[in-house]
Amino acid sequence: MTPAELEAIRREKDQFFKQHPQSPLEPEQQDRFTGLSYYPYNPDLDLVVTAVPVKDDRRIQIETTTGDTRIYERYARFDFTVDGQPVALTIYDSPHGYFLPFVDAGAPGETYPAGRYVEPELLPDGRFHVDFNQVYNPTCAYNEGWSCPITPSENRVAVHIRAGEKNPEGAWVEVEK
Repeated sequence: MTPAELEAIRREKDQFFKQHPQSPLEPEQQDRFTGLSYYPYNPDLDLVVTAVPVKDDRRIQIETTTGDTRIYERYARFDFTVDGQPVALTIYDSPHGYFLPFVDAGAPGETYPAGRYVEPELLPDGRFHVDFNQVYNPTCAYNEGWSCPITPSENRVAVHIRAGEKNPEGAWVEVEK
């Protein structure tokens, strides 16, 4: 994805949050919404990775922000580096496709403490395209009425992944919901 394509996606998402009836924002928030906060495009975090399939202990229950649990399957694990630091993450399989939740060292200051998400794309050659520039906050970051998976401990990393969405900020966040 090019920086221009990413900017177009971000503008479209901001417009959805501001105007769409299915926005996760309350109407009062939409009135004051000025846009989501994003890291600049980082080409070093647009990756094609070889993931090693998980053979044992695949099934995992993941708690949600509302106290429910959801069942996922550990699909594969991959390694990469960020700023020279090694990182390993697990990709999960769900009824909705591949799912990669993670919490990085930017939480809770710059990034959402319950985790951010990205959907890895399985490529025809068996590798995954993981573009951290497309990382997004779960809807519960904007509205407590949503139930979102909380990142499992195996995907909590000690490095700061400076890509994608940041914590929400601005006067619209503080509006009484």
